[in-house]
Amino acid sequence: MTKKLSLSETVIQRNEYKRKYSIWELYRSFVLAPGALSELIRNNKTKLVDKRLVKRLQLAVTEVNGCAACSYQHTQMALKEGMSNEEISSFLSGGSEFTKPEEAKAIMFAQHFADTRGFPKKYAYDSIVEEYGKKKASIILSASQMMIAGNMYGIPFSAFLSRLQGKPYKDSTLFYELGMLIFGILCLPIAVIHGFLRGLLGLTNEKFDKTPTE
Repeated sequence: MTKKLSLSETVIQRNEYKRKYSIWELYRSFVLAPGALSELIRNNKTKLVDKRLVKRLQLAVTEVNGCAACSYQHTQMALKEGMSNEEISSFLSGGSEFTKPEEAKAIMFAQHFADTRGFPKKYAYDSIVEEYGKKKASIILSASQMMIAGNMYGIPFSAFLSRLQGKPYKDSTLFYELGMLIFGILCLPIAVIHGFLRGLLGLTNEKFDKTPTE
């Protein structure tokens, strides 16, 4: 039987960043979080998109970003929802053996979303709208947006915890880690208000890179 690791044991398994984000990217993700969260809450009631697919999407985003703390937390949540250790490990390692054919485009979009740092190509989103319909596509986008917001904060948090364990990340500094963590706490209320105001004005969370493909 596989030993269950603690959060502290999980974060020290990584010794460098897979991806780092800026303060501006963190703020932008927080601004979009209220709209994304509202969409996911509605989905919990309507069950338009299976909650296990939502979890797979979020694991896929976390795999691209390499957030140890988020991997730990969402692994625990996925286990409670009935996903097997093998299935979770596959998604966290970028594997596709547990990807259902009907969910493949959604998973690929989540990976693309993370690859593009939360600013996906418009054509990529259009493809999932065509595949799943506008309402389901919006939920897929929202799941990815909520996860990347958590990753952007969780990555420096993971690095800071690893530093406290005596194993700082190779390409990190205490200034960056604390700067992101403190800024995140201070800016969150402002970003949430900003996000709610955007919703009141009818602005959507559909932020895309509209440059054409080469």
